[in-house]
Amino acid sequence: MASPVRVLALLATAALAGCNALTRVSQIGETPPLTTIQDPHQQPGYRPVSLPMPTPVVAERRPNSLWQTGSRAFFKDQRASQPGDILTVQISFDDKAQFDNNTQGQRTTQEQDGVSSLFGLTNLINHLGPAANNVANINGTTNNQAVAQTKREEQVTMNIAAMVTQVLPNGDLVVVGHQEMRVNFEVRDLQITGVVRQQDISSTNTVTLDKLAEARVSYGGRGQLTNIQQPRYGEQLFDILAPF
Repeated sequence: MASPVRVLALLATAALAGCNALTRVSQIGETPPLTTIQDPHQQPGYRPVSLPMPTPVVAERRPNSLWQTGSRAFFKDQRASQPGDILTVQISFDDKAQFDNNTQGQRTTQEQDGVSSLFGLTNLINHLGPAANNVANINGTTNNQAVAQTKREEQVTMNIAAMVTQVLPNGDLVVVGHQEMRVNFEVRDLQITGVVRQQDISSTNTVTLDKLAEARVSYGGRGQLTNIQQPRYGEQLFDILAPF
C-alpha cells in the first residue's frame, strides 16, 4: 500500500503537469505549433498602461502651411505615431557581470567549572578520581568558511518589428512586438514591450532598445531541446518541498 506522502507527491506532480503534459503527448512526432496573430487588447491579463502624465499641450494648427512641426517628410511624417503603426526595435546589448566573495570565520571557546566541596561530598568525589574535581569541562571550536563566485555574460543582437498599441496623453507610444521562429522541432520566441517617445524614433522608423522606457524583453523557446534541458516535474517538486 502506498504511503500518504507518496500519494500526495503523485497528485501534486499530476496537478503540475496538467494540460501541458497532455498537450505535449498529443504533439509527439509533430512540429511545435505557432500561435496565431491576435489583438493584444484581447490577450488574457492585458492592461492599458497608466503612467504620470504632464499637462496636455494643444498642437498649433497651420492651415496655410505645407510643413507641419515634427515632420520628417515634406508631406507626411513616415514614423509610427498611431495605434496599428509599425516600427523596428533594434535590440543590442552586451551584459557582463562577475562577483567573487570569500568569507571565513573561526572561533574557539573553552569553559571549565569546578566545585571544591560540593556540599560536603568531597570524600565521594575523591573516590571518583582527580578528574572529578572538574565538574564541568566544555571545549568548543567553530570554523566557518564560505566562497561564492558568480560569472555571467550575455550578448543579444537582433531586430524586431513592433506595433503601436496605445498613445499616452503626452504623445508617447506604447509598443508591443512578438516574433516566433521555428527551426526543425524548436521554436524561438521573442517578445518586447515598452514606451517610446516619438522624438526618439529615427527617420528610418527605427528605435534602439536604450530609448524604450519600462522595457520588457523576453527571449526563449520551446520544443524538444528545451524539454530535455528542463528538470522533470518530480525533481522540481522535490526541490520545492525538500526541507534541506
